[in-house]
Amino acid sequence: MNEEEWIPKTDLGRMVKAGEITDIEEIISKGISIREPEIVDTLLPELSNRENQEIIDINLVQRMTDSGRRVKFNVICAIGNKNGLVGLGQSKANEVGTAIRKSLNNAKLNIIRVKRGCGSWECGCGTPHSIPFKVTGRSSSVTVTLFPAPRGLGLAIGDVGKKIIKLAGIT
Repeated sequence: MNEEEWIPKTDLGRMVKAGEITDIEEIISKGISIREPEIVDTLLPELSNRENQEIIDINLVQRMTDSGRRVKFNVICAIGNKNGLVGLGQSKANEVGTAIRKSLNNAKLNIIRVKRGCGSWECGCGTPHSIPFKVTGRSSSVTVTLFPAPRGLGLAIGDVGKKIIKLAGIT
């Protein structure tokens, strides 16, 4: 991305382009919402690499109208720097490529910090390779629980969750 092409539309974008804010940690810690994907492109250029982007799901969605079926593609993507930052985005479009680009931009707008550490009593190495404590999340009837684990144990989770957690830097 060229900085000359980007014209910021928000105050945060103007501050990032002017160089007043140079770290995304400052934005996340203050709780400021990111409304332009170019902010993340400027502060975290490594997220533009394909190895830090993952397509989670591509789904064909149809709706019936009076003139026939209308087809759209629903895409879910995740991005992460493998050092504690991860974002998840979802988008629909008439073409797959457009839907992927839009979902990657949405993932850049939804970046969060994941707390990492060595929380297992078996390991004690002190490096941030796992989560520091047990975490439980719930949405409707699904409950997900993450436990700290020693280095080398691996992730005992499904493929979708494994992709997202690896992008966050938890091995």
